[in-house]
Amino acid sequence: MLDLVIESRMASLSPQMKVKRILPFRLKRMIGPFIFMDHAGPVDNISIQQATEMDVLPHPHIGLSTVSYLFGGQVTHRDSLGVEQIIRPGEVNWMTAGSGIAHSERFEDPSSLSGGLEMIQTWVALPEQDEEIAPSFANYTPDQLPVFTDKGIWMRLIAGDAYGLKSNVNTNSPLFYLHVVLQKDTPFALPPEHAERGFYIVKGAVEISGTIYTEGKMLVFTKGVDPLIVAKQETTLMLLGGEPLSERFIWWNFVSSRRERIEQAKEDWKQGRFILPPTDDKEFIPLPNDKSRPAGSAPKPEPLS
Repeated sequence: MLDLVIESRMASLSPQMKVKRILPFRLKRMIGPFIFMDHAGPVDNISIQQATEMDVLPHPHIGLSTVSYLFGGQVTHRDSLGVEQIIRPGEVNWMTAGSGIAHSERFEDPSSLSGGLEMIQTWVALPEQDEEIAPSFANYTPDQLPVFTDKGIWMRLIAGDAYGLKSNVNTNSPLFYLHVVLQKDTPFALPPEHAERGFYIVKGAVEISGTIYTEGKMLVFTKGVDPLIVAKQETTLMLLGGEPLSERFIWWNFVSSRRERIEQAKEDWKQGRFILPPTDDKEFIPLPNDKSRPAGSAPKPEPLS
């Protein structure tokens, strides 16, 4: 059965960068190991000034992998390992924070955004035994990712395994993550082999059991259920899920199975103990205040389960 429909909520990453936030959600904190999902754009006709205002300044992460995937435009990634990587549509940037990393995302070539910027970013929580591994970064080009086509169906396996396909992207736990395009009236089904499954409607609409669901919604399904999904028009979906992890806590950009580890990460960032990207170290995002509590009251990490 359909467990839940998650309506995306608007959030702001910078003055010009507005996103649809899908995960975490109060009734469904994680789907498999996926604990965060943002959909940015589409944004068209971007000026040089607007592109600069969209930049996400250097900021820290622990205990997770960030996964960036573009439909349009390009983004320049820089991190504290010294990596500088331009990510383009169809590529995968997989950055594993582990014990700690800082990175920035810059929109430095407005001409590359003339066709519109649109991207999805997800975070994948690391298993407890991997939460403190050394940080790493990998970029995968489209030719390194499996693609499957059938009548009315096109799909790219971004990571994990599904539908008999297996991605070369290195992951730390069983999962699947796919970009799927369906033509109008095409039937489709979820991969049955994973414990937790869901899909986000990037654009278009689908019908399930007589109900139509439109873009901006995430649908989550019970294990063992194999819904018949029919595209009502040309539709783009992002499918994700996998094996669930134990309880996680999240605060800002930090994820951990231990509250005290997040408190340590907060203090490390506040005291400047994270290394900034060597070619982007002149500015950074300060540790945010928790405005929901009185001054001097330390915010508690939010549990994810």
